[in-house]
Amino acid sequence: MRSRNFKIRLLIGLAIVAFAFIKKCNSKERNAYTGRVQTINMTSDQEIAIGLQHAPQMAQQHGGLHPNNQYQALVDQVGNKLVNNSMAKDTPYKYDFHLLADENTINAFALPGGQIFITYALFSKLENEDQLAGVLGHEIGHVLGRHSAERIAESDFWQTVTTGASVGADMGGLVSGIGQQTLLKNGRDDELESDDLGVLFMLKSGYNPQEMIGVMEILKDAAGPNRVPEFQSSHPDPDNRIEKIQESIEKYKNQ
Repeated sequence: MRSRNFKIRLLIGLAIVAFAFIKKCNSKERNAYTGRVQTINMTSDQEIAIGLQHAPQMAQQHGGLHPNNQYQALVDQVGNKLVNNSMAKDTPYKYDFHLLADENTINAFALPGGQIFITYALFSKLENEDQLAGVLGHEIGHVLGRHSAERIAESDFWQTVTTGASVGADMGGLVSGIGQQTLLKNGRDDELESDDLGVLFMLKSGYNPQEMIGVMEILKDAAGPNRVPEFQSSHPDPDNRIEKIQESIEKYKNQ
C-alpha cells in the first residue's frame, strides 16, 4: 500500500512539473523593444495595473512623496524628456516619475508598467541633470525590458515545479534553491541590460552618458568598502557596470 501511494504521488508530482514546463514554453515571447526572448505570462495592461496598484504602498514605505515641487518638476522634466526622445514613447506603458522623501536610502526602482521612483537620498547626491537622466534612463530600461513581468513569470514557474517536486519525492527544497539561483543570475543581466538601454536613451535625449559612471561611483561609495561581493548579490558590481557602460557608449555614440 505504501509503495502504491508513493507511485501515485510520484505521478501527480511529475504531472505538475510537466505542466509547469509546458506553460513556460507557451509563455515565451520576443520583447518588441529589446529583441530578447522572455518568459512572460501577463499583458502590458496587467503590468500597468500592477504598477499602479503597488505605487502608493511603495511610496509609503519610503516616507511618502517629497514635498519640494521644484525638485519633483525636475524629475518629471528629465524623465519625460527621456521618454519622448526614445522608443519608450511608442510603448503602451504610462510613465510616472516619483521623488520619494526618504533621506536615508540611496535607491531608485521601477514597478512594472512605468511607475518609477527615486529617493531624495540618491537625488541629493547627484551632481547634475545628466546623472539624474542616467538614473531615470536605467529605470525606464527596466520597464521596457519587462524585467518585473519576467521575474513574476519565473517565480510562478519555480513555485509550480517546487510543488510538483514536493508532492512527488519531497525534493521541493532542492528545486526551490535552483530557482533562486536562476533568478539571481537573471537579475544581474537585467541590471546590465537596463544600463545599456539607459545609455541609448541618454544619447537620444542629448545627455552625456559618461555621467552614468558618476552615478556608479555614488553607488559604490554608498556601499562602502564592505559591500557584498558580486557573486552573492543580485546586482553587478559597480566596477563591472562601469566597464559595460563604456562598451555601450562606444556601441551607440555613432548611431
